[in-house]
Amino acid sequence: MNAFSPPQTATAATAPDSLLRPRLLMRAARIGLQEYRRERDLRRLLPQALFPALKAASPEGAVRLMAQQGAALLEWLIDEEARIESARRTAMAGYSPLRHIDVMIALLAERRLTRDVKA
Repeated sequence: MNAFSPPQTATAATAPDSLLRPRLLMRAARIGLQEYRRERDLRRLLPQALFPALKAASPEGAVRLMAQQGAALLEWLIDEEARIESARRTAMAGYSPLRHIDVMIALLAERRLTRDVKA
């Protein structure tokens, strides 16, 4: 089994289940899931320009807003992870493995939360 997969285009329906990434990256993200806290971690990752109300809200208000904007948050995480993955594959100087792991943790956690709400 190869440690890398060919590039894939992600959608909300396929990500992150079908995304194949280096085993070490996925292992680190799965370990990080244990410590993931939506109100802390998403607020740190999301760009204020796209989600200004979320950044300014109290922790309780932020959780409510995150629940309301779940699909938009998930789409942003999918797009951001694809952008970071592209930077990794092309060996761009600005690639940050730490940022990639943080976004992957959030993507896996939000995907799980979205799945749990639908069930």
